[in-house]
Amino acid sequence: MHMYLVVLGALAVTLMAVFGIAGITTGWVPPPARGRIARPGLWGYGQLTGAAGLALWLFLGVLPARFDALPLIGWFVFMGSLGVQTLARRPGRTARSGSMSSAS
Repeated sequence: MHMYLVVLGALAVTLMAVFGIAGITTGWVPPPARGRIARPGLWGYGQLTGAAGLALWLFLGVLPARFDALPLIGWFVFMGSLGVQTLARRPGRTARSGSMSSAS
């Protein structure tokens, strides 16, 4: 049973990393999230960071105590990546045209 969980965890981390790289390089977002994501590049960075944090938390958390802080850091990195992915749903800032002129 333990091997199934390790394989599923590795598959989840790998898919997150692949989707993150695809979002960064091409702007591609998986179909279920396509309508909600306004900035695919930012979403990709959040996804890639989340994959790294999840890998730290999942795979170093079960090792002996010499890696005490790394799983906790991985958990916080993963939670931070969820915040970045939430920001990717908001539209970016746009410059106002003509509202502020430099000529006095």
